[in-house]
Amino acid sequence: MNWRIIFQVLGFIAALLSLLPLIAADYWWIRIFDFPHIQLTAFTLLAILLYFFTFKPKWVNDYAYISILLGCFVFQFLKFIDYTPLYPVELKDSSTNVSSENVVSIYTANVLQKNKEGEKLFVEIKEKQPDLIVFTETNQRWSEQIKSAIGDAYPYKIEQPQDNTYGMLVYSKLALSDSAIKFQVDPEIPSIHTKVSMKNGELFQLYAIHPTPPMPQHNPTSTDRDRELILTAMASNKSEIPVIVLGDFNDVAWSDSTQLTKTIGKLLDLRIGRGFYNTYHAQYPLFRWPLDHILLSPEFRLKDAGTGVDFESDHFPSWAVLTFEPELSKDQSPIEPTKEDWKQAKKQMKKSGMESLIDIPETATNAKRNLTQ
Repeated sequence: MNWRIIFQVLGFIAALLSLLPLIAADYWWIRIFDFPHIQLTAFTLLAILLYFFTFKPKWVNDYAYISILLGCFVFQFLKFIDYTPLYPVELKDSSTNVSSENVVSIYTANVLQKNKEGEKLFVEIKEKQPDLIVFTETNQRWSEQIKSAIGDAYPYKIEQPQDNTYGMLVYSKLALSDSAIKFQVDPEIPSIHTKVSMKNGELFQLYAIHPTPPMPQHNPTSTDRDRELILTAMASNKSEIPVIVLGDFNDVAWSDSTQLTKTIGKLLDLRIGRGFYNTYHAQYPLFRWPLDHILLSPEFRLKDAGTGVDFESDHFPSWAVLTFEPELSKDQSPIEPTKEDWKQAKKQMKKSGMESLIDIPETATNAKRNLTQ
């Protein structure tokens, strides 16, 4: 067996898979490689280490081969270094001695529609007592089960159970107003928009979303998902009150689509500088990445966050305890969208014939960012 050739093939595959997501196309078989980025980085490192067992110092081709793999590894690592403690936090920690009236706790869970094991989920919810909960993949059975388990503690509800794995429920201890169930992209894919009144009397805008993933059994391209993300980002950008966007994005934190959403929406990601907080796949430890997100405007700060209990869903829940500190918002200003960002958003919307919804602000700068989709 020629191990040298085998290791070369492994290295070639690692390099190919690491560069494939750079192709500016929405086809699912390309965009799907945005997801296992951590795994592909580890695979590239393994290919480098294995090849050193057959490395020939006098062969120029070997130096070129290793250089290419090292370049791929560095590229891959830099793409997610923001989500490690090696990078400074984007959403800063809460101040000390913040009044309880300025604290809001949120919790989101993709329950997996066919899953019938909700007991551990409800126990954790009763332990954490979040102020606001968003459930996704909820059909009528799940709606009734949730209502029976925790309904009395959450007097404010917005319910859209569906049998197509895109049902959504919002349960809140805080008063909700101007609530709407919207079908932004597809008549079968809801999102929930509502204003939430915090204990201090201030309002924030909640956008709960669950767009379709780029998978052949769901949607052969990422166009619909990316369109819903951009529409949500535009709504966030125009909001006159603080914003929280959360839900199962069916997209990873480091992808260009989520990054553009964050930038256009002028939002912060609590993961940056803290960790991956991988929420999917709960049942396969080697294949996990962050699909469920909580993005926030700079009026909020982070007291605590994490992933929740395994209750036999394919997702772990995600939760955060936030403090409302608008007086400190200038200390963590989000990235300001540039003209290039707006042009990229307009290009994405053009694929759906909706580019007219985006007007590039005259005040946008001409600075460039690395967006490939």
